Amino acid sequence: MYQEYAWKKYDKQSLEKLNQFCEDYKNFISDCKTERLCVSKSIELCKKAGFKDIKDCKTLKPGDKVYAVNKNKNIAAFIIGDDSLSHGIAILGAHIDSPRLDLKQNPVYESDTMVYLDTHYYGGIIKYQWVTIPLALYGVVVKKDGTSISISIGDDPDDPVVGITDLLPHLGAEKMQKTASKVIEGEGLDLLIGSIPEAEEEKDPSKKAILNLLKDKYDIEEEDFVSAEIEVVPAGKARDFGLDRSMIAGYGHDDRVCAFTSLIALLDTPKCNKTLCAVLVDKEEIGSVGATGASSVWFENTIAELLALTEDYSDLKLRKALENSSMLSSDVSAGLDPLYASVMERKNTAFMGKGICFNKYTGSRGKSGCNDAQPEFIAKLRKIMDENDINYQTSELGKVDQGGGGTIAYILANYNMNVIDAGVPVLSMHAPMEIVSKVDVYEAYLAYKAFLKNI
Repeated sequence: MYQEYAWKKYDKQSLEKLNQFCEDYKNFISDCKTERLCVSKSIELCKKAGFKDIKDCKTLKPGDKVYAVNKNKNIAAFIIGDDSLSHGIAILGAHIDSPRLDLKQNPVYESDTMVYLDTHYYGGIIKYQWVTIPLALYGVVVKKDGTSISISIGDDPDDPVVGITDLLPHLGAEKMQKTASKVIEGEGLDLLIGSIPEAEEEKDPSKKAILNLLKDKYDIEEEDFVSAEIEVVPAGKARDFGLDRSMIAGYGHDDRVCAFTSLIALLDTPKCNKTLCAVLVDKEEIGSVGATGASSVWFENTIAELLALTEDYSDLKLRKALENSSMLSSDVSAGLDPLYASVMERKNTAFMGKGICFNKYTGSRGKSGCNDAQPEFIAKLRKIMDENDINYQTSELGKVDQGGGGTIAYILANYNMNVIDAGVPVLSMHAPMEIVSKVDVYEAYLAYKAFLKNI
């Protein structure tokens, strides 16, 4: 149903399914606040559903279920179909990175017995939103001998939290004259992590105490931060939002809401004629670059490996497999916030509660940097949505001259496959607390399943 509010069609039984699905999703984003954690949890879900690591397979046949992992930050899961891969694959693609703060390689310093961690923000954040809130630390420290040590501080009820302080309003007159982009500077996003000095130390006694604590608890030295990857994220679990519990508040809806719904849609879909795929990637928030971003050749290499395991490999078959594929670039869209309606164009915006949102194009201003989906492909999707009673809507990312944004859609479209953005509307996108509607989450899951079965 196009542009209709979805809640109206739900009865008691279907509401129970919706709410249980959203409970599972809340647990996922509460437990998976980094890319590595998302991949680890995805592997667990895949194995539970009968998927095997592609590295353990010598051949593949229709009905086989496999997954491939790249550098602990990407995962692609496949259900092998009856048709040759060269006939194309049905792909759901989402990203599992979210805006955050990263520790610098030499982060620890002391000032007046207060110990801080120096950070560098990742992705498009509004910097002032990250101060005076409880923050947690997640990541890995890799020692010179190759030992990898996992860090998780701030979400266990017995854990301490850390955070970034701010100036009191009584002394903030000069600061309040600054623009929003300058009121908190990037170099001011440093975490306060301790303040008790080491009794026997004269130089940086509090820093020494913190380093001793880290040595005792994790067996890491200050120099080990050089080969660490520690992310600073909001502390706390995802929660029901609204007195009617119609929404979910949490960190990382962009884009883990689409990652979870895409993966579960695949796991819940039986074998089809086409091979089915859900691929979760990293680095979208900084341009999809690097070895774990969508621009990497890893996904292409994985399709080549699938070909080699299912039939006689050739480069032409690989090119045809990619070209004949159809993909939903599963990424969120900006939901209409009535408090900020002036930046939206109401006829072409996403509304909370109207289901999955299709963005024919993203980009900025003159569609710069966008994928512009083919109308023939959109027509097929409309038919699939209507025949499966899916609530859906279409949107642009704000008024033409307001700004814009991008996704991974254009990268996969470079293979000449049909791609369109399709995801969940979000309020307060890129903030430490984002908001989604439960009904949109569930409708996205149903839409992804319908796509896999029918495209």
